[in-house]
Amino acid sequence: MIFCQLLIFGLTMLTVIYIGKDDQTISLIIIGSGLIINLIVSLIIVISAIRPLKDLLGAVLHAAGEKTSIKPPNPNEKRYEKTGFRDALQTVYEMASNHGDIQAATVQPQIVTTDNQTIAIQPNSPTEVLAALDNTPCGFIVLDNERKVTYANKAAPVHTGTNGQLAVDLLFSEANTLLKWLDECEETAVHAENMWTRVPDRLPNEENRRFFDVIASYHKGAKAETVLTLIDRTGKYAVDEESLDFIAFAAHELRGPITVIRGYLDVLSDELSDVLRDDQTELFRRLIVSSNRLSGYINNILNTSRYDRRHLKVHLAEDTVANIYDTIKDDMQLRAGAQNRLLNVSIPTDLPTIAADRASLSEVFGNLIDNAIKYSNEGGVINVTAKLNGNFVDLSVEDHGIGMPESVVSQLFQKFYRSHRSRETVAGTGIGLYISKAIVESHGGNISVRSIDGHGSTFIVSLPIYSTVADKLKAGDNSNVNMINEGNGWIKNHSMYRG
Repeated sequence: MIFCQLLIFGLTMLTVIYIGKDDQTISLIIIGSGLIINLIVSLIIVISAIRPLKDLLGAVLHAAGEKTSIKPPNPNEKRYEKTGFRDALQTVYEMASNHGDIQAATVQPQIVTTDNQTIAIQPNSPTEVLAALDNTPCGFIVLDNERKVTYANKAAPVHTGTNGQLAVDLLFSEANTLLKWLDECEETAVHAENMWTRVPDRLPNEENRRFFDVIASYHKGAKAETVLTLIDRTGKYAVDEESLDFIAFAAHELRGPITVIRGYLDVLSDELSDVLRDDQTELFRRLIVSSNRLSGYINNILNTSRYDRRHLKVHLAEDTVANIYDTIKDDMQLRAGAQNRLLNVSIPTDLPTIAADRASLSEVFGNLIDNAIKYSNEGGVINVTAKLNGNFVDLSVEDHGIGMPESVVSQLFQKFYRSHRSRETVAGTGIGLYISKAIVESHGGNISVRSIDGHGSTFIVSLPIYSTVADKLKAGDNSNVNMINEGNGWIKNHSMYRG
């Protein structure tokens, strides 16, 4: 800073001597400009000089667990490597995460006295500890700060890739992968934990398929930055998967008879409309609602089976939300009326068109409205609205019923998940929202929910405007292949809807 100030002062004086020596005003302007330049340069130098100190302070505060608005610095950034500051940050994080190791290194042999002798028991060595982990049914995987597998015990689902490095065999859903969570941790956390349930290591129909509950522990900057603990739940979850295979087969066989029953009910209700009493008309109406609902369950089961096998490819065409809803309008009004609910629908016809498979999206809309009917209160109002939201069209289904606590909302779109309260009061399969999410994401959209326990829920389906995806559709012969993301990298992050 002193050198820069002397240099600027010298240049200013030389400029005054050669340019402004005969004009006092020009001399003052030159001197003033020199002072301003000197101030700016000094400020830049000060900021550059204290930036490492600020980063170090942020690392210390986060390592100590203090609440701070300072973003934790990532020691793997190139600028730290160039300046040599990476080692300082790495040391802070390692000291925070390995403080227990320092104590462990100083543990003295345990003295045990028996009747006849005194025995000194030496602490287990790291090699003995790792060998012991191979005898456990749980899988353990360690990743370094470059996300490479540095250790895996025998029970861990890993394989050796073509590059000679270990790779993890876990099929996360695209919306909530381990890689995405690690990216978030690098940005915002020093220590973090997360858990995933029902994570398979192979695709359906592949031999020796296992299911795990995965617990991840993250410690920024540590040599073992991420530790995965995998609890084998195959015995619990495989039963559901096998049951789904059988149910899908049965549902396929039932689809034909149910279609015939629905057809006969429609014909009979029309032909006998002049002779039926009011109570008989109501009976026909209830039969039609029940048969349509059963048909919806069957479609859900068959779609879930296809979804798990990554065959949920759809061909999309230009359509409107209003036209899609019209295909289920009568059925929805019947269901609402049969349950003594009021269905209030407001879908503007002038909204932009979307890219849609009409049959699939009508199933999604029907699932959401049917849920709103089931979980709202007697005489309740269900609002179905649509609006433009940037490059998306949002369809909202709002009820004012029992709502859900936060613990339920976070697991709502998992397959077979049903809360304890819903299992006791409302019939269902637990896969309607699971398949709805798959269908919406196969359209390049997303589905979300807001809920307050005891006050109702709002489900929102966001679908891209047709004009924003038209080029991708044309390139893929109107298939959705180009509109969905594919997982890659050292971990198998397959989109379950990828096809």
